[in-house]
Amino acid sequence: MNRAVVFAYHDVGVRCLKVLLAHGVDIGLVVTHQDNPAETIWFASVAQTAREHGIPVITPDDANDDATFATVAACRPQWLFSFYFRQMLATRLLALAPRGAWNMHGSLLPRYRGRVPVNWAVLHGETRTGATLHEMQAKPDRGGIVAQQAVPILPDDTAGEVFAKVTVAAEMALDAWLPDLLAGRAVAREQDQRQASYFGGRKPEDGRIDWTQPAARIHNLVRAVAPPYPGAFTEVPGARIRVLRTLRQDCPTDADRAAPDQREAAQGRAAPPEAPGLLIADGHLLLRGADGGLLRVLAAELDGEPLGPEEFERRFGRSLCFPLTAERGSPS
Repeated sequence: MNRAVVFAYHDVGVRCLKVLLAHGVDIGLVVTHQDNPAETIWFASVAQTAREHGIPVITPDDANDDATFATVAACRPQWLFSFYFRQMLATRLLALAPRGAWNMHGSLLPRYRGRVPVNWAVLHGETRTGATLHEMQAKPDRGGIVAQQAVPILPDDTAGEVFAKVTVAAEMALDAWLPDLLAGRAVAREQDQRQASYFGGRKPEDGRIDWTQPAARIHNLVRAVAPPYPGAFTEVPGARIRVLRTLRQDCPTDADRAAPDQREAAQGRAAPPEAPGLLIADGHLLLRGADGGLLRVLAAELDGEPLGPEEFERRFGRSLCFPLTAERGSPS
């Protein structure tokens, strides 16, 4: 009998829990989180899914406390699984599973260890990411890998869209490799520590637009924190503008900036770009980065209300610039 205890949360937790059930795994207990009332809950409920299948559920504040340890130990699990659970599991918990403790992580390990890996991958302009099933160890996201599934990140994908792909990737990876894992045939390969990177959590304040950045990097920020996440923002006197969705319009890449136009080079230097900010052109609301690159703003808000081209022009005129010399990007 393949008896397991599952620590899970979020969409990945729901889909992977269903994979275990589909393969006949006997799940004695699900450990999940109480939803935080201060957090926008846009994802499926692991607790509800478990209860629908008659599986006992607990929601401890600390999954490593003595009471939780005793409850897990009483289940006598052969396996532990962690699917987007938000706490590290102590080594004494991992030791309760003689056939292994396995975690599903939302990146192609060893890259993007740590918190919110999808958001970080989008922020850094990656073109692919995925899901990795790996052994759990005392240190986060370090154990041997048994399964990976890659997905593309398209140039205008938001983190929410990429997360949906990663959820499917997690389901595919677990479904493909679970029979071998349960049968003892799966062999974990060590991670290449030379390729490792680690990132911490992100806060709503991290969505502040840095107007000294080129348009391509601002676009990546907008994508990385677009709803259902808190969104990219900038402040004007007495108000906050949230930039929720952008589309590349005239947006130089890093390679373009590394190879300036030959005519400008012959003149000794490139012409300085206009000041970054928001502007109206051809009936569209645009965002201009510090390099002069342009993004078309598909969705924006002013203090929670929709901000389109007409409302922007009524409130701010044809442009709202953020000179690079201004403290914290104050508008002029």
